[in-house]
Amino acid sequence: MPTVTRLTAAAVSAVCLALFGAAGCGETGEASAAPLSRDDLITETATQLAAGAALAYSAKYQIAGGDTAMVNRAQRPLRAEWVYPGGRLIVTSTVTITCRQSKCESTAADPAAAATLDEGPLVSAEAVQAMLATAALDPTVETAQHDTTIAGRHATCLTLSGVDGTPARSFDLCVTNEGVLASFTATVDGTRIDQALTSYREDLPDDAFLIPPGAELIDKSTK
Repeated sequence: MPTVTRLTAAAVSAVCLALFGAAGCGETGEASAAPLSRDDLITETATQLAAGAALAYSAKYQIAGGDTAMVNRAQRPLRAEWVYPGGRLIVTSTVTITCRQSKCESTAADPAAAATLDEGPLVSAEAVQAMLATAALDPTVETAQHDTTIAGRHATCLTLSGVDGTPARSFDLCVTNEGVLASFTATVDGTRIDQALTSYREDLPDDAFLIPPGAELIDKSTK
C-alpha cells in the first residue's frame, strides 16, 4: 500500500492523539462550541477515532482480495499492533517493530509509524485521522454523513471528496460508537483499499504483540 508520509503539524498531532491519547501528547486544543458544520463533521469523526486509543480490543477486518487483517490495542502498557498478510507493525511508547515475512526490525519508538503501514493493505486509524486533519484545513472538501451497522455495531460514516494533500482525493470511512475504525474505502495511487470490520472483542489473542514464530529479529533501537 502507498505510504502516508506527508503529515502536517495538525496531522502529526492527530496521529499522536489517536495512538497515545491526550495524556501522551500534551495540549491538543479545545473543542469548538459552534453548531455542526462541514468542518465539525470532519473534526467530530477524527475525535471519535481518537477515543478508540483509550480502548483495549482486538478487531478483525476483511480487506481487499478477501484476505483478513487484525488490529490489537492494549492500555497497560500502551501498545498497538497491525497484522496483515505478509507483515506486522507493533508500536509502543518505547519501541517500534516492523515485520515483513520472516524478518522483523526493532527501532526506536515512532508514533507516526502507525500512519504508514508501508506495505500493508490495511489503513490504520492513525492514518485516517491524519487524512481528516488535512481535510479539515481545506475549505473546498465536500462531506456527507450517514449511519450504518457494521459487524453488529452502530457506526457513523463520512464520505469526503475533493481532498488535496492526502493520498486519496476521495475516501469513505465509518467509525463505531466506541471509536474503532469500522471501514475505509479509497483508491490510493491506483490501488484499491477496502477494509471492513468483521469482529470486535475486548480481550486480546495470546500472540498479540509478539513477532511471528521463527522470525528473525534485528534490533536497531539503540543504534
